[in-house]
Amino acid sequence: MMFRRSLIALSLLGLVPGAVGVADAQAWRKRDDQQAAHEGRRSGNLLPLREIERRVVPTMRGAQYLGFDFDSASAIYTLKFLRDGHVIWIDVDGRSGRIVGRSGE
Repeated sequence: MMFRRSLIALSLLGLVPGAVGVADAQAWRKRDDQQAAHEGRRSGNLLPLREIERRVVPTMRGAQYLGFDFDSASAIYTLKFLRDGHVIWIDVDGRSGRIVGRSGE
């Protein structure tokens, strides 16, 4: 028990590699993606998220909109929906607003 507490404390300090390091990397990637999305919208290369949602959400009748992710490398927004206990992912090109993929139905 004491060893586990010590390991957790060291991990939180970054002295022992582990899940905290992975979580930090994911947080940095998400921040980078958010920054890229902001810059893309500001420069006119990407549509605003609200515009993409305005186009896509009404097409998902009977589904609850859960939120989105953005991949800056591909400029793809992934909108997530829940319908009848199943998660549905809709991939949308952030430049054109065109749906480019769909999964989980």
